[in-house]
Amino acid sequence: MSDALTARIRAPGSKRILACDGGGIRGLMSVEILAALEEALRGKLGRGEDFVLGDYFDFVCGTSTGAVIAACISMGMSMAQVRKFYLESGRQMFDKASLLRRLHYKYNDEPLAVKLREELGAETTLGSERLRTVLMMVLRNATSDSPWPISNNPFAKYNQASRADCNLRLPLWQLVRASTAAPTYFPPEVVNFGEGPGAYSFIFVDGGVTAYNNPSFLAFQMVTASPYALNWETGADRLLIVSVGTGGSSLANAQLETGDMNLLFNAASIPSALMNAASAGWDMACRTLGDCRHGAPIDREFESMVGLAGDSRSNATVPKLFTYMRYNPELTEEGLRGLGLDKIKPQDVQKLDSIEHMAQIQEVGIAYAQQQLRIEHFEGFALAGA
Repeated sequence: MSDALTARIRAPGSKRILACDGGGIRGLMSVEILAALEEALRGKLGRGEDFVLGDYFDFVCGTSTGAVIAACISMGMSMAQVRKFYLESGRQMFDKASLLRRLHYKYNDEPLAVKLREELGAETTLGSERLRTVLMMVLRNATSDSPWPISNNPFAKYNQASRADCNLRLPLWQLVRASTAAPTYFPPEVVNFGEGPGAYSFIFVDGGVTAYNNPSFLAFQMVTASPYALNWETGADRLLIVSVGTGGSSLANAQLETGDMNLLFNAASIPSALMNAASAGWDMACRTLGDCRHGAPIDREFESMVGLAGDSRSNATVPKLFTYMRYNPELTEEGLRGLGLDKIKPQDVQKLDSIEHMAQIQEVGIAYAQQQLRIEHFEGFALAGA
């Protein structure tokens, strides 16, 4: 673990968190939103192309495809590089499994594993000095039936060098691959801990099938709860959480009939249903506890919770523990029409593996960022000394 990261964690001043949802190839929407943010920050701060989101955010986290994006950002990649990774590798990552294997999963894991090793480095570990930020990825430990938020936090209990099974020695690419192992889509990932007689292993699958497909509140817990020992200060002027989704599709099954809900339907739709429900639930929690500066209405009762008339206290009776923004396109006919994308069919951009429509997915992210992202949302959270 680098001294530079430890110094960054302990540096005085406000802190900035980026949380990236899961959502398969729809992560390309998040990439375009973040690319627009990166460019806007460069302009605001008077910086060149060498300035990347890993310079701005102190803590980056993600689930599933969000873990891919988070790891790349933490490694110091520009969003142009991340975009290139998705566009050039998307089809290869969703490589159809053999007919026999499709009884267990739809796609092979090896193409994705190869691409992650190439992009992140086969020898790069979770504790690598190449990571500029605190990085957290959400996995589901299928062996213990529990969610696993794994990070490079140098103060965490299982990241101590004295442990034979120190998490910081684990290959970064393999942890990212484990976080993306969506059941029915990809085979699980076996991760080995430690060496010798005391070594053990766990089977991991996609973190999106935990309650943390949207990891924003989990990140808040990690930076504030004493067991994690980061102990960052709270307050609307001290902590920023930016949450980026991969598109909501609340009416995705508007034509559904009871007879359609067979075993195959449930196997294919339940992962997506869990991801959508978890993302919305934690979004609501963050809008309640945070000073919400941006976000579309979640439902017709809760609405958006964006601070009313400039008074953030008007949306809840609790004190505001952080400033919060949520950027997440709505992938319904109405939502796409509002972005001026009437020609895009919702079903083409709603699927987690819609690789045939990557151009349309990208178009949604670009249009959404142009319409919804404003650098004014980030007022008060410029870089120190910038």
